Amino acid sequence: MTRTNRSTARTATGRKRLPADVARAVRAVLDKKASQVVVLDLRHTPAFTDFFVLCSGQNSRQVKAIADSVEEALRDTGVRAAHVEGYDRADWILMDFFSFIVHVFAPHTRDFYSLERLWGDAERIEIGDESPAR
Repeated sequence: MTRTNRSTARTATGRKRLPADVARAVRAVLDKKASQVVVLDLRHTPAFTDFFVLCSGQNSRQVKAIADSVEEALRDTGVRAAHVEGYDRADWILMDFFSFIVHVFAPHTRDFYSLERLWGDAERIEIGDESPAR
């Protein structure tokens, strides 16, 4: 079981610090031009994880490329997903890293499930087009 590295990196806005592994995942999704990148800080909610990284790809090929990028970026630091769901369909790929979960959506699936609304009590961290600082 791999836990999130607790060292931190700033978001693009510089206002909120993210754990290093979450920041790596954010950089990886941005590297593949993911859109609508948002991090939900769930630490002060009754959630089963600390963070959600939410993003969208424009088609199934991009959704898979985003997920592959996250897997590669974190594998390089010795972090592997405990569980991955949805890769074959590529409408919604869920990558569970225990202390954070990466959700890569096709636009229509993201709208339908609306996790941002469902987890409305979570602190929402908007990610700009720039990667978090390393």
